[in-house]
Amino acid sequence: MMGPCTASANGLTSTSRPRPAGLAACLTAGLLALTLLAFQAASAWSDDGERGKELFGLCKRCHQVGSGATHRIGPHLNDVFGRAAGSLAGFRYSRAMREAGTGGLVWDDATLDAFLADPHTFVPRSRMSFDGIKGMDDRAALLAWLQGYSGGAADLPPAEPTATPEEYGLDVKILSVAGDPEYGAYLAGECTTCHRTDGADKGIPSIVGWPVDDFVIALHAYKSGTRVHAVMQMVAGRLSDEEIAALAAHFQEVEGNP
Repeated sequence: MMGPCTASANGLTSTSRPRPAGLAACLTAGLLALTLLAFQAASAWSDDGERGKELFGLCKRCHQVGSGATHRIGPHLNDVFGRAAGSLAGFRYSRAMREAGTGGLVWDDATLDAFLADPHTFVPRSRMSFDGIKGMDDRAALLAWLQGYSGGAADLPPAEPTATPEEYGLDVKILSVAGDPEYGAYLAGECTTCHRTDGADKGIPSIVGWPVDDFVIALHAYKSGTRVHAVMQMVAGRLSDEEIAALAAHFQEVEGNP
């Protein structure tokens, strides 16, 4: 038999005039229902935040967020919401990205969602060497998480490095080898057979303007086999430490403006 009232997700539904004790029971049930809804919402937000952080793993090889974030292979993504495309000082954007910004492209939920869905179509000829995130829910989770690093957010966690020798089992001493950019230019012919010096991405990622450390770590990771790509492993396997450092120094200086 149904009691004097029932609790629903939206509040209380009265079926008859309750006695005082019944009213107290109804209020208690209603508060419990509302508390449950609040808990479920908080839980969903927490799950979404964790999912967004996990998805940022697809971005962190090139981008940093957080306290102390700097430009790496890509620009840092602190305060990306509300920012004109290609506008951060100190980063060498492709001409395509700079022109998109001067043409009025501003990063917000809608434009970032469209860019992440298909970067090469949304801003053709940019240096974004990433095919995109196809799942709408995944993009929403990532953008919700990135919102926490915009709007002048305080007390941000420290930015994580884009790459370290340790994660590939490499000796940190590889980063202390000084590279000669002129020697790197001499050696670069084999690289530019595939990678364009103007920085354009025609299915093969751009390698111009990379920070030296990221370039060196990537090539040594291919050389050691901890990063897997048959062609890159073959190319890197023939290079000495000095040659890798020289190539890194050379390509860091190349002006890529597709």
